Amino acid sequence: MQTIFWTCAALVVYAYIGYPLVLIALACVHQIATDLLFAAGRRERRHRSGRPTPSVSLIFAAHNEAEVIAEKMRNTAAIDYPAESFEVLIGCDACTDETAHLARRAAMPNCRVFESAERSGKPAMLNRLVPEARGELIVFCDANTMIMPDAVRHLTQHFASPQVGCVCGELRLRSLDGKPQNEGAYWRYETFLKFLESRLNMLVGANGGLFAIRRELFQPLPPHAITDDFLIAMKIRGAGMRVLYDPEAVACEAASDMKQEFRRRIRIGAGNFYALQYTWRMLNPAAGLIALAYWSHKVLRWFVPFALGISLLAAGTLAFKPFYAACLCATTALACLIAWEHRLLRIGRSSRLLSIPYYFASMNLALMLGLVRCMRGTQTLVWNPTPRPEVRTKGAGA
Repeated sequence: MQTIFWTCAALVVYAYIGYPLVLIALACVHQIATDLLFAAGRRERRHRSGRPTPSVSLIFAAHNEAEVIAEKMRNTAAIDYPAESFEVLIGCDACTDETAHLARRAAMPNCRVFESAERSGKPAMLNRLVPEARGELIVFCDANTMIMPDAVRHLTQHFASPQVGCVCGELRLRSLDGKPQNEGAYWRYETFLKFLESRLNMLVGANGGLFAIRRELFQPLPPHAITDDFLIAMKIRGAGMRVLYDPEAVACEAASDMKQEFRRRIRIGAGNFYALQYTWRMLNPAAGLIALAYWSHKVLRWFVPFALGISLLAAGTLAFKPFYAACLCATTALACLIAWEHRLLRIGRSSRLLSIPYYFASMNLALMLGLVRCMRGTQTLVWNPTPRPEVRTKGAGA
């Protein structure tokens, strides 16, 4: 039982602490090697090319987004990109409100709206939209995501290198009511990991809020592609192309309420497990550093909630020893504090100190429930828009 306890504890510690330390060490070695090569005059730091501005097709799917679609169209019209090289494709997935009408009423140049009479889900809508696109590059985003005016330019500049197949931007969560953002610290932590992984050419997946790919690299999404952004990026990476992260390509979303966000995490958790059947080859060590990232940043994280549960059961059987008894007491106390934070959130308050363990517990519970849905086959492929307050950001076309 002690072996089980320490094995599970080591898995949790490695997934959240050990792996970031490995990334930092690898990034230091990579930077030193890059500096030495630069000093020796064997390679340039930046790729330079006189390639003209590539044509871009901005694509997003929507279902009953009447509350945000007008703002989304104004935001899209404010994107700083040559009009002759920019088009917008909107897929309305059996909308029962005025989403399609409002999108057309915006009368945005080079904008096409496609409607589906029956709910088909986001993967099916993307499979329909991409073949209709005329751009060399496809930029994916969400209907409730507001893109900064220069974000598309930041994304496209990386494609001057023929080795780049996908570039994802940075999604920032905003709140208009001043309430604390429980994802704040964790979001910054994930952004830091993404930055290091991109530098080391081992970035796993993309952020669905804003990312770009070469049109010819798009492969039709399978029916269970709930996490379409992750699957699109991983297939491109599996084809030998680079997947990058650009923190200057910024998009904004408003954080949803606690219940809706938890449901969204369960859906994403189920989608992650579904994606394994299409990306398992990337777990082979022969794939290189991307295998290390996939195992460490994704797969091991998905099993953390089970490792936590097993380690607690093991500690329970060893409670006659002071150390394990202390672990159980500490876990009980932490659970009480998390429950207190949950109560505070329900009344519109929060504690900065407790927000991090609360988010950690909430995220892992959602992952566990997502696996249950995946195994039971009860996760639906269609989606409903997550209610979020309207986001208005300076310079984002608001």
